[in-house]
Formats: sequence, structure tokens, C-alpha cells
Amino acid sequence: MQEEEGCGRIKKSMVIRWYGQSFFEIRAKRNKQEEVKIAIDPFDETLGLKVPKIEADILLITHSHSDHSHKKAILTSPFLIETPGEYETKGVFIKGIRGFHDNAEGKERGVTTIYKIEVEEMKVCHLGDIGQKELKEEQLEEIGEVDILMIPVGGNFTVGAKEAANIISQIEPKIVIPMHYKIPKLKLNLEPLEKFLKIMGREETEPQKKLKISLKDLPKEEIEIVVLKP
Repeated sequence: MQEEEGCGRIKKSMVIRWYGQSFFEIRAKRNKQEEVKIAIDPFDETLGLKVPKIEADILLITHSHSDHSHKKAILTSPFLIETPGEYETKGVFIKGIRGFHDNAEGKERGVTTIYKIEVEEMKVCHLGDIGQKELKEEQLEEIGEVDILMIPVGGNFTVGAKEAANIISQIEPKIVIPMHYKIPKLKLNLEPLEKFLKIMGREETEPQKKLKISLKDLPKEEIEIVVLKP
């Protein structure tokens, strides 16, 4: 999104919303007239959560499980990405990186795709259903610098709080948005957010409806934990 600033300049800011599980919507501006909408991992009704219906120009699917790949939740016909590789569309650069849904190199639950998204001069990384206790050196090299990291913290099907904290220390992002944890009405048995926040020493974090962020607003030193309301 963009706002007018003094002397005719444009102040850019990205808006990120979380709908539960790993389902995110990112809205950004390519220029003054054109907005780009990115959706990641829409879920279906089997989770017990209300399925939001949204529009998107780009849809990223990390893996084929029904709680991450409900394409019918998207009302438009987006540019679809569901495999590792490098992509560029509507001024957005996206890199898909192979990851594992478990700590046995995919032998138990298969693979997932990590997405690195570059838009509005910021770098966003969505780790999908990462189950590795730590990232491999080659994965870290491909991910590179990250401003905003979306990471599962609920355990059971993905990394839990302790492993998530370890991966955060590997990546060293500026902002962390936790995902894939226990929320009201969710049918999956996941750990609550509080366990992760306690490990990170951020028990007083106030949930937000959305994150509106610009390049200049990124924290300069300490990692910021942003909790979003679904």
C-alpha cells in the first residue's frame, strides 16, 4: 500500500494479514496505480476454521496437504507457484527452496517449499511446514537475508517452539511472525503460541489485526516478534 508524503513523494508500506494455520495475504504496491496481492497456503474447511475468500495475483503453495493447498479459496485466477525454482511476475521476485516436512529428509511426511519473496524492497520468507530441527547450510545460502520471517511454532507436524527459536537464530530476520499453532476452533493438536513466546522472552506481545510495514520501519537491532490475529 502507499500513502502520499510531503513534496509529492510516495511513502510505501506493505500490509500482511494472517488467516490462521499458514495462510497469509500480502498486499504491496508496484507503483502509484498498481497493487499486487500475494496469497500463501490457503486452507480448507476440514481444519474447523472459517475459510476466507480472497483475491490474489500470485498464489504460493508450499505442499499439497489440504490445510495448505485449497486453491478454491482464491476468487481470481492467480499466477500459481507450487514447486522450487525462481519466478518473477508483476514486479515480484520469488524463490522456492526445497525443505523437509520432518527431520528425516522427508522420509516421514515428505517435502515442503520454502518461499523467499522480494517486493517493495523488502525480503519476506515463508518457511511452510518446515520440520527440520535446523536448516542446512545450502538452504541458508539460498534464503539469504530476510526482513520478515513467517515460521511454524506449534510442533507435532512441524518444528515446535525450541526448534523454531533455533532456526530464527540461523536466519537472523528483523521481524518474526509465528504461524501454525493452536488457535480457537482449530481441529489439529498443536502447541499454543505462549510456549514459543516464553522461549523467545516476549510474553507481553500484543496481537495485531495486520502488519503494516515499510522499509524504514524495520527494526535496526533486536528481532521483533509480531503476533497477528486470524
